[in-house]
Amino acid sequence: MLASRNMLLLLVAILVVGLAVTGYALYEEKKQPDGVEISVGKDGLSIKEK
Repeated sequence: MLASRNMLLLLVAILVVGLAVTGYALYEEKKQPDGVEISVGKDGLSIKEK
């Protein structure tokens, strides 16, 4: 009984940590970087300050 309860708590803890890591990764991906953006296209080199 105690072992199954500990396993359940461990599983819940792993899911919570996984959700937190996923949320942080999505936050970092959506965050706009500071600095300049350099791109090369049909019109040549383009530099934009952010």
